[in-house]
Amino acid sequence: MTEGRRPWVVGVSGASGTPYAAAVLRGLLAAGLPVDLVLSRAARLTLLDETGIAWNDAPGAWPAALADWLGRTLAGGQRPDRDELAGQVATLVRVHSHGNLAAGPSSGSYPTRGMIVVPASTACVAGIALGLSKDLLQRAADVTLKERRRLVVVPRETPLTGATLRHLVTLHDAGAVVAPASPGFYAGATDAQALVDFVAGRVLDAAGVPNELFRRWTGELGAARGGSTGPGTVEGDQGG
Repeated sequence: MTEGRRPWVVGVSGASGTPYAAAVLRGLLAAGLPVDLVLSRAARLTLLDETGIAWNDAPGAWPAALADWLGRTLAGGQRPDRDELAGQVATLVRVHSHGNLAAGPSSGSYPTRGMIVVPASTACVAGIALGLSKDLLQRAADVTLKERRRLVVVPRETPLTGATLRHLVTLHDAGAVVAPASPGFYAGATDAQALVDFVAGRVLDAAGVPNELFRRWTGELGAARGGSTGPGTVEGDQGG
């Protein structure tokens, strides 16, 4: 372990919503923060379905796959900051297999800043709330709670069953922040990416990570309709 390194653990579960995970990861990297990344088994299927990217935890495979994922627009084109993101991936990110329960994040003695689960499937929410620790993602979330570190859980499901609502209340009562993937429209979004970035920005707010992913409320009605491109919108991306 690199001396002094204190990463954010980011868990990606199998719920639809890989663009939310990508936006959160881009925000963490933009802040210069190290990341330990865990994709669940189901998340790999969702990533393949939503982006066409086949994920592999092998050290020689995941850096290119992650750079490709983070460097894509919603339309499947290349973002203008793709090369910069690839450099940040190489220096700031570590990936752990979901089945490796001996990985650093499985222990409370492994120093982290906290954990973000984005998106969080209902099965993942249940597993964390019940303390099942069936894989590294759930175990790392359980460790985050027991160590009283910040845990932000981003459910992406609708409608919600009574069981899931109770599990979310359990997480709240245990100290987690429940931040549903609910985009706001007051920021003047004109495309899907801006709505994704609004959610990611609010998730990072909940984690205490400074970001400029969306236009913030200023107290002035109609300010977002000024016509200028707001934070979070990729110039030239017509794929929203």
